[in-house]
Amino acid sequence: MNRVYACFPGGKHKALTLSYDDGKTQDRRLVDIFNRNGIRGTFNLNSGLFIPKYERIDPSEIPELYKGHEVACHTVTHPTIARCPLPEVAQEVINDRTWLEAKTGTPVRGLAYPNGSLSRDIENLLPACGIRYARVVGSSDSFALPENPYRWQATCHHNHRLMELGEQFLGLFKQQYLYLMYVWGHSYEFDNNNNWDLIEGFCEMMGGKDDIWYCTNIEYWDAMDDFSRLRFAADNSFVYNPNAADCWIRVNDGEPVRIPAGALVNL
Repeated sequence: MNRVYACFPGGKHKALTLSYDDGKTQDRRLVDIFNRNGIRGTFNLNSGLFIPKYERIDPSEIPELYKGHEVACHTVTHPTIARCPLPEVAQEVINDRTWLEAKTGTPVRGLAYPNGSLSRDIENLLPACGIRYARVVGSSDSFALPENPYRWQATCHHNHRLMELGEQFLGLFKQQYLYLMYVWGHSYEFDNNNNWDLIEGFCEMMGGKDDIWYCTNIEYWDAMDDFSRLRFAADNSFVYNPNAADCWIRVNDGEPVRIPAGALVNL
C-alpha cells in the first residue's frame, strides 16, 4: 500500500503567511516591503473606521494596494465582541464582509477578532456568517498546523522573537512534516517603535526560498480543504481530485506529485 503525505502547493512542506490589522496608512510601506520580497499576507479591515481621524488608508486604495494579498474582516467598528449580543456580532461581521466585498470584488472569508475578543458562541456563529477562519492574538512560538480554524493563533507577533523564529523556520528540513510560520501585528507599530528595519530584514531573509509556499491566510485553509476532498483508492493506488485547483502529494518519500484539478491519477 502506498504511503501518501499532503503537500502545500508546488510540493512544498513549509508555508509562510502574515496578518496585519486596521488598514492604517503604514500599510502602504508594509505592502511595498512584502511585494519586493515575494511575501504575501492578509490585511484585516474595519469598514466603518475609514475616516481621517483614524489615519486609515483611503478606501479607493483597497483594490490596488492589497492586490496579490487577502483582505479580511475585522468587524465594522472594532467592538469587544465577547461583550456584545450575538445578533450585533453577526451584523458587525456580515456588514464588514459586504462592504469589503464591494471594494475588492472577491469573497471575504477571514476574520481577525477585534481586541482579540471571542467566545465559544461567537466561534459557533462565524461559519453561518461565511467566515472560514478567525485569528486570535498572542504567540504560539510554534510551526505546527492549527487545529481549530476559529482560534487560530500565529507563531509570533513581529515584536516577539521574529528573527530567531524565522531562522529556526528556515532550518526545518524534514519532509515528512508540514510546517507553518504565521506572523501578525499592526503596521503602525513599526512607526511607534521605530523598527521598520525589523520587518525589512525579516522579509529579505525569508523571501525567495524554494521550499516555502508564500500564501495568504485563506489560501492556507483552501489548500487544506482541497486536500481533504481528494478521493483515494483503498490502497492509495490512485486518486481523484474533484477540486477546481490542483493538489500536491508525496508518495512513498518520492518527489512531489501534482494532482491536476478534475483528474484521476495513478500513483
